[in-house]
Amino acid sequence: LLSLFLIFSPPFLSSSGVNTLTGSFPKSHSSHGSEFRVTGTPLSVDQSPDSGLVSTPLPSSRFQFALWHGLEQCDVTGDQLTCPRVREGPSEDELHLKERGGICLERGRSRRREEEGQRWEERLQENWENCLELNLSYQDLGDPFQQENFLRILRRLIRVEKLQLIDNSLTSLSSVRLPRCRVLNLHRNHLVCLRQLPKLPAVEHLCLSENAIGSLGGLGALGNSPLRSLNLIRNPVTFTQDYRARVFSCLPKLEVLDGIPKLPEDSLPPGLLLPETSRMCNIL
Repeated sequence: LLSLFLIFSPPFLSSSGVNTLTGSFPKSHSSHGSEFRVTGTPLSVDQSPDSGLVSTPLPSSRFQFALWHGLEQCDVTGDQLTCPRVREGPSEDELHLKERGGICLERGRSRRREEEGQRWEERLQENWENCLELNLSYQDLGDPFQQENFLRILRRLIRVEKLQLIDNSLTSLSSVRLPRCRVLNLHRNHLVCLRQLPKLPAVEHLCLSENAIGSLGGLGALGNSPLRSLNLIRNPVTFTQDYRARVFSCLPKLEVLDGIPKLPEDSLPPGLLLPETSRMCNIL
């Protein structure tokens, strides 16, 4: 089940609920959540003198759970999106009905693939494999379906070069590989160690500021990458002894650490720094 939705801007959807680009209405895909109950949809107030105040659904409420590729004649592909939004999954009632249906059919592995996957045409239209630059920041991933689909999208970004994942409460991306990513921004997440990073063989600029990284364990995995700048500001690890020297010793190609270019004392082996230097700490 795909739970990726778009927040359309006014030029895309008119107040009548019609796609202003194509003049079409959404396709009927009940399994994708496009025919949810009216409960909880945006309401308008009809101030008729005869009937009094009556709450009626807004015409655009039909698009509340619509997928962007669920619109007829919509040929927008995923690689054309810059800031898509990963939305919540189905309601508990609908999820319960789907689980009961899965038990009755007893299709096993093929049934799970059918529920978790999507039709081949939709997968082609998402086209995450050809995305070169993407911003998936501020997703508020509080729903399990959001987290599942978020990781599913990341695993398909085999050609992405610039990726923004700011403030997503991410705890681990170790199952993700980004073979062509040169710029990765993981500012303000919940990573506690460097081993939770995705595989980044081509990364050049990596931002990990405002996480909870407490040690340099796993830093060596980035030693073979062309990493030129690393930002670990506001992580506990920055207070460890000989912090800068240890980082540069593990990353010989590194040029800038925490916004400061490599200094002469950063080239000294850890433990050989002058006492007054080794006792220094960063005040943020």
